[in-house]
Amino acid sequence: MAESDPAPKPADVATTIVVPAFNEEKRLAAGFERLAPVLEQLGVERTEVIVVDDGSADATMHTAHAVYGHLPHALFVQHPVNRGKGAAVRLGISLARGSHVIATDADMSIRPAHFPEILAALETSPLAPGSRVHEGHIDYDSPVRTFAGKVFNRVVRHYTGTTLRDTQCGCKGFQLGPARVLGLLGYYDRFIYDAEMLYLADQLDLRITPIHVEWDDIAGSSVRIGRESLQMLRDLRSFGRTHYENPVVRLSRVVPVGDVALAARSTRTGGLVLARGVLDTLLVLPRDGALAGTAIAQSLGGTLRTAGIGELRGRSFEAV
Repeated sequence: MAESDPAPKPADVATTIVVPAFNEEKRLAAGFERLAPVLEQLGVERTEVIVVDDGSADATMHTAHAVYGHLPHALFVQHPVNRGKGAAVRLGISLARGSHVIATDADMSIRPAHFPEILAALETSPLAPGSRVHEGHIDYDSPVRTFAGKVFNRVVRHYTGTTLRDTQCGCKGFQLGPARVLGLLGYYDRFIYDAEMLYLADQLDLRITPIHVEWDDIAGSSVRIGRESLQMLRDLRSFGRTHYENPVVRLSRVVPVGDVALAARSTRTGGLVLARGVLDTLLVLPRDGALAGTAIAQSLGGTLRTAGIGELRGRSFEAV
């Protein structure tokens, strides 16, 4: 995607819905039909929808414009090649303008009627993921898939430290600041990104409030359990060995977010987050953002260096 200046945040946008889409031309319209009543409830003038086409080989982008293009706050972006659902969600988060973000699948298989409850939880909790768990497990469309889901969740809980019984739910809510820092720190682009986000949230001591959701097992998913599982297990085992560290600009504890936004815009850099602590504020940059960080540091009288999870833990996060 071509770089562009970060757009100013309209005062009336409260919620951003991020829709990652890969070869979804046949499911976007039905998904919108499920979402439309909730958009009216939330207020279309206060809700932004970002559709991220993850390098589809079909007419996903054309269909997305046809389905969502009439909305007042709709944005369409596209990866030139398929990078993975995690990469698509992170791109959407980097562009989001609402203070609360819901990332959800294109088919809206998690019933959008739960979105207001997720948004209510985000008033006090940095993360509010949907949970499809019923009586201790998720009932899929076959006993084999249900059993595999149980086993996989036990493995995820072992390697991430999370206590959640549903880490792979396709609907997750975030406050924008915490979402930005999780996206900037994340490495994994494909389906394991959910587990990585929860691992990072645990490492950062972010509160997580799961919301029970009802869902419909809609045909046409791009997830292939057998093909993906081995790679997901390899990735899970590597979380604890991954060196999560990003360039940051150390700034005054009370630096105004508006000043930082102006400095970032001058370098054509967006999707950033301020990590505010007791003694200072760290502007967290993408891993390839050191060059822009040098200019921002000079503009704001800060210092460019790197910071890892340990230094970010316990801070509050404010989107730029």
